[in-house]
Amino acid sequence: MPNQAVLLEMQNITKTFPGVIALDKVNLLVKQREIHALVGENGAGKSTLVKILSGIYPHGSYGGKIVFEGKDCAFGDIKQSEKTGIVIIHQELALSPYLSIAENIFLGDERAKYNIINWDKTRDDALLYMRKLGLDENPNMPVNKLGVGKQQLVEIAKALAKDAKLLVLDEPTSALNENDSEHLLQILRELRDQHNISSVLISHKLNEVAAVADTITILRDGKTIETLEVERDGGGRVSISEDRIIKDMVGREITDRFPKRNNPIGEVVFEVRNWTVYNPDNPERKKLDQVNMTVRAGEVVGLAGLVGAGRTELATSIFGKYYGRSISGQTLIDGREVNLNSIPKAIEQGLAYMTEDRKEFGLVLIGTVKENTTLAKLKKISRRSVINEHEEILAAEDYRKKLNTKTPSILQLVGNLSGGNQQKVVLAKWLFSDPRILILDEPTRGIDVGAKHEIYTIINNLAAQGIACILISSEMPEIIGMSDRIYVMSEGRITAELEGKTATQEEIMGHILSN
Repeated sequence: MPNQAVLLEMQNITKTFPGVIALDKVNLLVKQREIHALVGENGAGKSTLVKILSGIYPHGSYGGKIVFEGKDCAFGDIKQSEKTGIVIIHQELALSPYLSIAENIFLGDERAKYNIINWDKTRDDALLYMRKLGLDENPNMPVNKLGVGKQQLVEIAKALAKDAKLLVLDEPTSALNENDSEHLLQILRELRDQHNISSVLISHKLNEVAAVADTITILRDGKTIETLEVERDGGGRVSISEDRIIKDMVGREITDRFPKRNNPIGEVVFEVRNWTVYNPDNPERKKLDQVNMTVRAGEVVGLAGLVGAGRTELATSIFGKYYGRSISGQTLIDGREVNLNSIPKAIEQGLAYMTEDRKEFGLVLIGTVKENTTLAKLKKISRRSVINEHEEILAAEDYRKKLNTKTPSILQLVGNLSGGNQQKVVLAKWLFSDPRILILDEPTRGIDVGAKHEIYTIINNLAAQGIACILISSEMPEIIGMSDRIYVMSEGRITAELEGKTATQEEIMGHILSN
């Protein structure tokens, strides 16, 4: 849009840590009534830039200048940046699960007089912000009763209640299904067009960036590479291709987003027969109903479906019966029925499960790369319950090199690594357990396109070694591009089995919706 006033300008921002230049004279300019996408690989400096903008890294700890609405800013903490009108919505939602929607919206900014909360005003004001976002739930409902998509809207309502002029959203759609993602993007458009609220959108989903952004700034290795103005024709087609963005992000062209795999596929290694699981929170309701599937040696089998279709529940109920109750059916390895009644038994039988939530269930974030690598099978490096540290170091170094994990040392805390490198440590942990069957649940969630390509290459290498892989992904192109066969799931049942080479997104959606 021509002649838009500048809302935010970050000039020559430089931030160093011991031995590392995290940001090197980075510039970011956001206009009023604009959706500005900030993209880059993990480790490019996006999170550091946001922490400076929010006051987490206070004025004086970095070089450069922040100008907001024409005024120089020196934020010492988050409260100061929010008071100015800058509100950050982080990837991990900051909601109190057992408080109501209304209580969460005004948490820390209660509608109170003389320290007594006015509950009528709390509910009435909450409804005003909820209506702006199309959130029609009861404001007294606890937020843990909402889906993730609506919880994101509560976070935005919190921001509006703080009189936000600029929203900064860090991977807001990483845990959302397609419909919720599109609804959230539409909300950002409406906030821009109807309420003059600008947004900075940090996302690895380049199709969403192209769909919603007015301007795109690309970071690489702590530097501003380019800022691109997005133009759209009458049909909504954008002037900038995803390949162009990727090239600037990674510093090279990725000619094949999904690397080819030509290894031979062997005999059936793993089979699930008539697998039925009931919901642990509602024992009368089936979560999985008579599921049958096979996976062969060297094969990547995709599980496609919408959020709630039962894909993760299938994986976690198989892997040590971690999820579900009244489980019935058979699991077979090499044609022989096996006991997978606990996670240690599943690991002993050669089954591994790479969870979709690496931070919550996949890693010990306060542990080192070394400690996390060997965690799933400590008996390999221990004698009489005493860990042989020399063997542990050798194993961790071996997997660091094999997976090209970017870390200063295997003694680095995993919580300090980028998302893509954290994902490699999770993979290393399960590869150390010597799996024959590897379940990968959303293995590329929240990581950039360059790191995704590396994960895809690792999956292909594992298949070439004869490991049977089950891939769960909410990204249709990923399922189609990586799978030899695809099982489509809907409402806890398998509705189709398709060949990966010939499957289309339309065909998969048809089987999902026809159930």
